[in-house]
Amino acid sequence: MRKFFGYLLSPLFYLSFGLSLLIFHPLQWFSHRFLGYKAHKVVVDWLNFFLTYSQLWLCNSIHFSNKYALPIDRPIIFVANHQSMFDIPTLIWFLRKHHAKFISKIELTKGIPSISINLRVGGGANIDRKDNKQAIAELVKLGRRMQKNNWSTVIFPEGTRAKDGKLKPFQFGGLATLLKAVPNALIVPIAIENSWKIVRYGSYPLTTGNAIKWTVLEPIDPTKQPPSETILKVEQQIKAKLGQ
Repeated sequence: MRKFFGYLLSPLFYLSFGLSLLIFHPLQWFSHRFLGYKAHKVVVDWLNFFLTYSQLWLCNSIHFSNKYALPIDRPIIFVANHQSMFDIPTLIWFLRKHHAKFISKIELTKGIPSISINLRVGGGANIDRKDNKQAIAELVKLGRRMQKNNWSTVIFPEGTRAKDGKLKPFQFGGLATLLKAVPNALIVPIAIENSWKIVRYGSYPLTTGNAIKWTVLEPIDPTKQPPSETILKVEQQIKAKLGQ
């Protein structure tokens, strides 16, 4: 039944999602060029509000839960599992006061309305997966920006999306590199549930009636333990929340 309604409602979702990208593209360009970082960030935040709640066209619900008082005067590395591209807008919107940045493939910096311009000028890291030296240099630069501005970064250590919802083995090279550049960063795990179900049949039809959940888990202070122990604890927390 969800697949049937997906055929009917997916066009409405894609219309809403696509229009948001097209409308906010020139707003991003103008705000970045003439008004600066703060104005550009406000535009990006509201873009991701509309992208997030486009899910309502599919009758999918959005649940973001955080019971912790996270600092805004300290860099944070959010570590999350990754199930679909729809994970990202919600993280940007609900983590907006933490100035969450992302590590993206350099190929995404061209050709996508709104998204590409934000990747180029928003302060994240755009890496070439075929050039390890360039990737490490970009992460170090990101770490310096985090340190200077008290920004945060979201990392998906699985390296790719888990299309069946099952957690893939974590690869913590990116996190280890960032921790060297930002040793005072707080580590905050986030467990994402059910967003993979939206695209279980691919990009069309999308499925309906899913309860999509983002849960902030107990923060970890990496300065109080070895990096290997921090990494293991993050993975264990997310696995426990997902019941895997």
